[in-house]
Amino acid sequence: MFNKKIIVIVMMICLSLVFAGCQNQNSKVESKIDQIKKSGKLVMGTSADYPPYEFHKEINGKHEIVGFDIEIAKEIAKDLGVELEIKDMRFDGLLAALQSGNVDIVIAGMTPTEERKQNVDFSNIYYTAVQSVIVRSEDKDIIKSIQDLDAKYVAAQKGSIQEQIVIDQIKGANLRALGKISDLILSLKNNKVDAVVLEKPVANAYVNKNSDLYLTQIKLEEEDGGSAVAVKKGNEDLVKAINKTLERLINDNSIEKFVTEATELAE
Repeated sequence: MFNKKIIVIVMMICLSLVFAGCQNQNSKVESKIDQIKKSGKLVMGTSADYPPYEFHKEINGKHEIVGFDIEIAKEIAKDLGVELEIKDMRFDGLLAALQSGNVDIVIAGMTPTEERKQNVDFSNIYYTAVQSVIVRSEDKDIIKSIQDLDAKYVAAQKGSIQEQIVIDQIKGANLRALGKISDLILSLKNNKVDAVVLEKPVANAYVNKNSDLYLTQIKLEEEDGGSAVAVKKGNEDLVKAINKTLERLINDNSIEKFVTEATELAE
């Protein structure tokens, strides 16, 4: 009788351990990659007014968001085995969308500044561009240096590295920060600002399309240069997977090819 009681107790302990193990297994938190694969899609946040990075284009009668950032995102999604979904929004709302879980990643020509790193994680740098200044063609002989911008109105995208460049390097200018690149260009054309600071590939894309705009030779110093993919903090597995894709694209010169093709498409 005593032995039977011991056997029953041992069996109950074993069952308890098995049940606890099952509970731990079931309560295991899914990684970000697991969640993405389960949903079957990678949701990318971007601000599609920044050619050749990302921009709107009608192709074969169909409206699409294209650009070399889009091609990079497609490759990341492909390596994860899922489809890509693009959500277009204002640049200054991208990181909030990332932190709220509205998007999985942000690719928008975004520079990984120290301030941004406090709130989100970043991949390795995938592309570095030169900063430039564009003016109206009629002013090309008037505005030729940083000093010529003293007391002038200089525009940059709100929340971008270019906004900080105006503050730090064009100290005599009056900053006008706007949410969309198209608004910056319109303000320049309508004489509301005197110059716009943009990354050179973006500046080239707009100058090539607008004969009344001119790309100056004004030189600006790089600040925390380069673009990277933003990911919500704590998703190291996703950052690692993204870096693996980026390494492949850099090593086989695919990113250089994407930039060239997107620049031509933007013209």
